[in-house]
Amino acid sequence: MNAHDTFIDLNAYFARIGFAGPARPEPTLDTLRALHLLHPQAIPFENLDVLLGRPVKLDLASIQHKLVTARRGGYCFEHNRLLRSVLQTLGFRVRSFAGRVLWGREAAEMPGRSHMLLLVDLDEGTWLADVGFGGMTLSAPLALETGLEQITPHGAFRLDDAGGEPRSYVLQALVNGSFTPVYRFDLDPQYDADYEMANHFVSTHPESIFVNNLLAARLAPGKRFGLLNRRLHVHHTHDEGAASESRDLSSVDELRRVLETEIGIRLPEALALDAALARLP
Repeated sequence: MNAHDTFIDLNAYFARIGFAGPARPEPTLDTLRALHLLHPQAIPFENLDVLLGRPVKLDLASIQHKLVTARRGGYCFEHNRLLRSVLQTLGFRVRSFAGRVLWGREAAEMPGRSHMLLLVDLDEGTWLADVGFGGMTLSAPLALETGLEQITPHGAFRLDDAGGEPRSYVLQALVNGSFTPVYRFDLDPQYDADYEMANHFVSTHPESIFVNNLLAARLAPGKRFGLLNRRLHVHHTHDEGAASESRDLSSVDELRRVLETEIGIRLPEALALDAALARLP
């Protein structure tokens, strides 16, 4: 654990996500579930800094300022480092790992480790916690048990045993009646330096999806909002059979409105952002 990760403003974080429990809740499964539900509904997933050519800083002070004080969002390294610090401050036993993103991939080759996730050890067992996977972000922790369909407020998920040494798992999401791979991870511990290297790749490499595309997402009660460039997707999670809605956003003004309302971002200054939005495919 990085020593700087111990300095977290719990009151500001709880106000940001709308947590109305005690000022210092006990490190229990109920507390973990409450925080895991509220966080991705209040703090959006977004890559505006990358799109604007700005560095994504992973020290806790920068993450707190951006996601909590400035009411922005971020991606996995920011979200899950923030949650990790909150949980550790509350007395949870938290371990950090890395995932290989399978979502949306058709190529057969194994992708690199570009995603951060957490495992939380409780008396009830070990739980996967992850509030930073964009449009398919979990809204509840999952028991680290394979072959078990687990229902969350925003859909059903399952962990499959992928074997290997150290042991590997594949997170699957129920989509249109069948389970679809989200990411693969193993129990090889990751350190902050590992995330710094992965963060540099995803925020600067010309082949990274984050460099030339706008990605933004947020959960809401019964809904998932997802924005890829100019296309907004709204998926209704209260009914597996409900059709998703999609529409194209034709203007910069419309993009800004969706980012501020449906996605819930307090946008940075207008000129640089408007120019970046205008360049979107």
